[in-house]
Amino acid sequence: MSATQIWAMTASEIASGIRSGLFSASEAIDAQLARMDAADPQINAVVEDCGDEAREAARRLDAQLARGEDPGPLCGVPVTIKVNVDQHGFATTNGIRAQASLVASQDSPVVSNIRKAGGVIVGRTNTPAFSLRWFTRNALHGQTLNPHDAAITPGGSSGGAAAAVAAGLCAIGHGTDIAGSIRYPAYACGVHGLRPSFGRVPAYNASGPDRHIGAQLMAVSGPIARCMADLDLSLAAMSAGDSRDPWWVPSPLNGGEFRRRAALSIAPDGMSVSREVEAALFQAADMLRASGWTVEEAEAPPMRRAAEVNARLWMAETQFGAGDMIAREADADASFVFDQMSRDAGEVGFDTLMKTLQARVGLVREWEAYFETYSLLLCPTSAEPPFPQQLDVASEQDFARVFEAQLTQRAIPAIGVPALSVALGHSTKGPIGVQLVAARFREDILLAAGRDLEAMAGLPPLALMG
Repeated sequence: MSATQIWAMTASEIASGIRSGLFSASEAIDAQLARMDAADPQINAVVEDCGDEAREAARRLDAQLARGEDPGPLCGVPVTIKVNVDQHGFATTNGIRAQASLVASQDSPVVSNIRKAGGVIVGRTNTPAFSLRWFTRNALHGQTLNPHDAAITPGGSSGGAAAAVAAGLCAIGHGTDIAGSIRYPAYACGVHGLRPSFGRVPAYNASGPDRHIGAQLMAVSGPIARCMADLDLSLAAMSAGDSRDPWWVPSPLNGGEFRRRAALSIAPDGMSVSREVEAALFQAADMLRASGWTVEEAEAPPMRRAAEVNARLWMAETQFGAGDMIAREADADASFVFDQMSRDAGEVGFDTLMKTLQARVGLVREWEAYFETYSLLLCPTSAEPPFPQQLDVASEQDFARVFEAQLTQRAIPAIGVPALSVALGHSTKGPIGVQLVAARFREDILLAAGRDLEAMAGLPPLALMG
């Protein structure tokens, strides 16, 4: 078995190959680290190498297997971790110089769960400063490039994770999402990304203070991968319970039978959608119909009001807890984006915060009622194909264009429902795909529909540089 064949495999194939004795965990990790050494210098996706730790973990896994023990469902799978969550012995930088020495004394729950499931962490991936953008550049770690096309964004804030998966630097990339930071990078890099339900994957960073109510309700961790089986595998691993997160919910991963009835919303709440995005949505609808789904064109639940809730909760947190830190960091990109987002949300004082939380409850009720009629919502991931690099900081007008195109990215976290970004191939302007949304804790419906699309579209291709 050649090293090239191993690093190009899916997570499920790697775990199966190690468990069956086709190759060892050490061979798989050596192959993965060699691929990182060859390809990452061209894209700067993995900004911290965990090679020594990974090789030791692989040796332990091989010893377990030799004793007849099962290391877990991720048996030897190479995984990357985003630099905004705690990993013991590494700095939780969040892309900022002020946290370059903020070394974690313990793993966050999601990292702990990945290890318990037998996953091997091979590196830590880049994010924009403060994880604040749909692009990935900061003064500490530099800029991440899209492995398919350096002229377009790899997305953000989990741009490093998605670029790493697309380039074959890992089989599974860990990401976080408060306004599209898993779904959009997956879209931009031509892979799949799952934003789980709020409460599905436990979260906690001991390296810093607990976050305020906006992030508590909206920020989640989830997987980025090249196939639905890998998302299923990694979600099961990441979502194990942890007492450190009081918001974690012990909901089953299989929610039972559901009607194969989907709503197709081409332009939610009046979004202006490009021809490429519209074509992808109609293609996905036809694929679902061919797979036995009933798909009807219907308006989506409220997106703009949900996006307003997201903006106010997020900016209330940022204005209250991070505004001074953003000023001190003096990252030009983050400062510009923060100013634009603050202008959109307005000053979020106590009255506004309380009214926003009140409005959120009504919106959640509307969305839950919607999913009593439709099991699935098919809608744009973004209104446009992936943007040119750094478009959002080119001018105020360009930021407004990006912000509007990301309406569905911003809306869904405010509701707490799961969403799946599905890659369908490439347009003339870069990777293209669609977004699937379902009721809370029904990731199983998303993955079922995703498998139907995957069966017809095939696996996303790796970007074979290096």
